Formats: sequence, structure tokens, C-alpha cells
Amino acid sequence: MNSKPSTQSEGRPVKVDPSAPDFSHRLAQVAQQVETFLVGRLGAEVGPGEIVRPPRLMEAMRHAVLGGGKRLRPFLAIETARMLGGTEAAALAAGAGVELVHCYSLVHDDLPAMDDDDMRRGKPTVHKAYDEATAILVGDALQTLAFEVVADPTWQPDPAIRADLVLGLARASGLGGMVGGQLLDLTAEGRFGAVDLDVDDTLRMQAMKTGAILAFSVEAGALVGGADAGERAALLRYGHALGQAFQIADDILDREASPEAMGKATGKDKDAGKATLVDRLGLDGARAECDRLVAACEDAVSQWGEKARVLRDAARFTVARKT
Repeated sequence: MNSKPSTQSEGRPVKVDPSAPDFSHRLAQVAQQVETFLVGRLGAEVGPGEIVRPPRLMEAMRHAVLGGGKRLRPFLAIETARMLGGTEAAALAAGAGVELVHCYSLVHDDLPAMDDDDMRRGKPTVHKAYDEATAILVGDALQTLAFEVVADPTWQPDPAIRADLVLGLARASGLGGMVGGQLLDLTAEGRFGAVDLDVDDTLRMQAMKTGAILAFSVEAGALVGGADAGERAALLRYGHALGQAFQIADDILDREASPEAMGKATGKDKDAGKATLVDRLGLDGARAECDRLVAACEDAVSQWGEKARVLRDAARFTVARKT
């Protein structure tokens, strides 16, 4: 189950059908590629350097990762690499590594000590389907597996690129990124005393908690695709604007979408007093900010012209999605 892909694919451009009729089809196509890769990493067979894979842990990891989610983060990595001429295996592995970090964060976010959610992607959260201790270990195991995948030379033979990918993922997911942003989010709820966040404080928290990983997804594709310094800077501008737009759109959905559509509870952010731009700007102001950020995304990738069509579509999808 966890056998590695043939190295014959390493030199080929990212294998995505450019004639896909619409963005949703393209997204679904990449999601299936990512799903297949993740199934291979989460099998029962012992991998290099391992003694045993505990069956309960593997079952719970598969519950957390497989069969759900749009796989937007690996999609961004893969499509950015494709635009730049990057190779299939390296882009897929980098994107899958980011997705594993994202899934670990969801498992931990759902715990009673954090957001205390019962449903995720239309099924019970890991601590509900199993137990809290297992859920903690699932998150730990997914995080370390993510770095194992990104650092594996099977998919990325260039050690300098591997090092940059590991460093970038650590920074985006750690104390100055996703983890630090989660602490700021808990602080904003008043967990540690009364606080009053303004728009800038809210933007900073969201840029860390959600935006850093989304921006790194794009940067990972840029690294795999061999982007130069100027191209990386432009793609980072795109990634940061996209991350901010994604979080605002998520906040709008939390107010307007049904739990059935979202596959999880909605309205909890408002009840918990979480800091969102919807509170600060109102729904109309938040939608206008989403439109501004989409325009910023499109401007950031304008130098690639038609080659960046999918990235432009991704920005529009981010703010128009209903789940």
C-alpha cells in the first residue's frame, strides 16, 4: 500500500489535463491524484526505518485524511509547478505534504480543548470516532509524515529544493504561522482574558492561522517549478492575497451556509466571539474585500498571461465557493 511511485515520472511535466472543461473538473482531477498518493502513504505496510504501524493509529489517520476535502492546497502547489514547467512527482509530493499538515491541524482544531467540534467533512471528528488520545497522536503522526514526504529524495532529487521545502513548510505551519495564529485566535475568544482586536489585529491572526499555509502551497509549487526570485515574489503576493480571501470567504460561509452544506457546525465563530472581518466590516464590506483580493491575485500572476488561467480561476473559486 505504501510503495513509492516509479521514478520514471520524475522528469515529466505535471500530468494534468490542460483541456479539462472547467475549473471544477480540474480541481477534482487533481484531488483524485492527491487521494491516490495519500492512500499509498497511509497503508499498513511498514516503511523504511519503521518497526510497526499500529493498526488503530493507521485507521484513525485514514479517517482524518481520506475521502474528503477539496485538496485546494495541493492543487495550488501542483498548478503553480505546472505553470512553471515543474515535474509531476515532485509537485505531487510537495502538495501532499502540505495537505497532511492541513489535515493534522484540523484534527487538533476539532479537539475539546480547541474548537470542540463533532463533525468534519460530513463525518465524526477523529476524537469522536475514536478518542482524544488517539486524535492527538493522529495529528502528531500526520505532521511528522508530512515532513517525511517532503524530505524524501524519491520525489525531489535536488537537496537544495528539499531543504527549502522543509524550511518553508516548518515556518508556515509553526509558531510564526499556523500554530501561532491558532493561539492568537484562542486569545481573541477571550480564553486568557478580555481582548479587543481591531482590523489589523484580525488580519494578522488570519494571515498566520490560515494564510501562511495557503501561501506556502503556492511557494512550494514555485520551488518545484524553479521560479527565480522575481517570480517567487510575485507568486507569494498571489498566495498571501489568496489566503486572506479564503479566510474571509470562510467567515462569510460560517454565517450563511448550512451545517449540511459545510459538513460541520456553522455559526460557532460568532457564538465563540471569534475575531473575523465579517464582524469588523459587515457582510457587504467583507464581500467587497474579497473582490479586491481576487483582483490582487490576478494582478500578481499577470506576467504569465494565459498560463496562469488556472491560478486566476482558483482565486475566483476561493471566494465563490459554497462549502
